[in-house]
Amino acid sequence: MKKGIFKAVCLVLLLAGLNLQAGEKQNKIIISSVNIMNSIMKIPETSIPPRLLRSAKAIAIIPHVIKAGLVIGGRFGRGVLLVKQKNGVWSPPCFINLTGGSIGWQIGVQSTDIVLVFKNRRGVDGIVSGKFTLGADAAVAAGPVGRNALAATDGSLNAEIYSYSRSKGLFAGIALDGSVLSVNDDYNEMYYKKEVSPTDIFNRYHIRIPKSARVLIDTVSRYTR
Repeated sequence: MKKGIFKAVCLVLLLAGLNLQAGEKQNKIIISSVNIMNSIMKIPETSIPPRLLRSAKAIAIIPHVIKAGLVIGGRFGRGVLLVKQKNGVWSPPCFINLTGGSIGWQIGVQSTDIVLVFKNRRGVDGIVSGKFTLGADAAVAAGPVGRNALAATDGSLNAEIYSYSRSKGLFAGIALDGSVLSVNDDYNEMYYKKEVSPTDIFNRYHIRIPKSARVLIDTVSRYTR
């Protein structure tokens, strides 16, 4: 456990020391995404089940999603989507947006980190093709936590996407029906220093992968073996 924490700290320090040539806002999202994965996975009893991660076809990490409202609520965040290729190698991050709204008696502002685990490529194809609505375009469920959680909850893994949240240090599944995922083309262009499509990013086609992206790829790879 101590060795794993030490490695996580080293990764964070490495990212913090990188120059921001790739784009300050984009690098901050990458750094936060690495921190989120390390924080979530460091306690096995309350982490995403390893079996679920090993079978994942894609993972989205959206740090600091803001949920605010007065009677009519809204949710917005920017994050990254990584896709597992047929050879088992994870792609560089593609920047995405998450937006959503809800109606009900609510007040205040809350910041939440969100992780989505995709069981197939259908959701990824939907995001690439345009706006993709969780719950409408693909079945989404609050994800189980802990090493033995799958046997007691949904061992058959019937949902297409499993959703998780971390708020005020607590980590659990979250209901995200109605939230919309879309590609953030502007952030992708700023980060990769050229106009680039999600398909180009996923296939590493004529792009130079920044150091921060490599650290994120390594982090996701480590937890999905």
